[in-house]
Amino acid sequence: MTTLKDIGRALGLSATTVSRALNDFPEVSPQTRLRVRAAAERLGYQANRSAQRLATGRSGMVGMIIKTSADYRADQTFMEILVGMSAALAARDTDLVLAVDQGRDPVEPYRRMLGRDLLDGFILNAPVTDDPRISYLNERGIPLVVHGRDRMDADYPFFTIDNHAVAAESVQLLTALGHRRIAYLNGPAQYSYAARRAQGYRAAMAEAGLPVLEGALTHDPPTAAAGYRQALSLLAGQRGAPPTAFICGSLLLAEGVMHATVDLGLSVPRDVSVMAHDDGLPMLRASSFTPALTVTHAPLHDACVPLANALVDLIGGADPKSLQVLNRAELIVRDSTGPAPETGRTPWP
Repeated sequence: MTTLKDIGRALGLSATTVSRALNDFPEVSPQTRLRVRAAAERLGYQANRSAQRLATGRSGMVGMIIKTSADYRADQTFMEILVGMSAALAARDTDLVLAVDQGRDPVEPYRRMLGRDLLDGFILNAPVTDDPRISYLNERGIPLVVHGRDRMDADYPFFTIDNHAVAAESVQLLTALGHRRIAYLNGPAQYSYAARRAQGYRAAMAEAGLPVLEGALTHDPPTAAAGYRQALSLLAGQRGAPPTAFICGSLLLAEGVMHATVDLGLSVPRDVSVMAHDDGLPMLRASSFTPALTVTHAPLHDACVPLANALVDLIGGADPKSLQVLNRAELIVRDSTGPAPETGRTPWP
């Protein structure tokens, strides 16, 4: 078996330097790390985890605790993310350990895994506002990175999109088309991304001088059934004047809205415009809707490599605030949005 000394002899380095390079110690230059990793791969080196932990205090393993989704297509997306995350971590000689949260206490799974003293840190997803998981881990000095962020002044590494802008830019597109009655079908209110989108929606409506219709800002799990139910109620006028446009927090919600318009005999976009945020679900493409769906586009899998690298770098001693990434979603205009319907031909009062 190839040893650290073998790699060192091949490169003219000490075994200590090789070990520090393979374990991402910050005092080793990036160029040396790359040389050492390339040599380790070429020589077929495999780390001894037990020896590694004794030498560095690290296990080379990080954890992620997940909940399953109400819709199997969303689960397919999450599986794609897990594969991408595992591959990105493996490239940094780190393994991903998964556990499933099946209880009501969000902190308990982390408490249980920390009690086993196996992990160097955690990747968290779907943060709620002022997330107790983040507080619990921070209080104990456990390295973590978050897909999203639970508050605006986050002091930990994260990868997220500007969710305020996701909603505001959607409203701005529709108001530019003449729409004044715009509904927003949002995700569950407890999640921080949904809270930011609700703020962006309200702010953009206020900037345009438009009221938020009664019951037009909703919070539901991202399922087609929820989108159908909300759209049917709103378009049937059960909550007042029906909207002429819908913004949906996910493609699944938009799918339900599109089915509701068909069942009510309405045409998209002649009678109702529909747009959504597209997370890049592998089994549901916005361009395959009829008509093709206008979206803000930011695939979830884009977070895999940045999150994996951020956690490994954080464990290696990097400054947490240097590992924060805020991206903008791409606005893609297709055929599902059009001018607001003329008063004389709308099916509404």
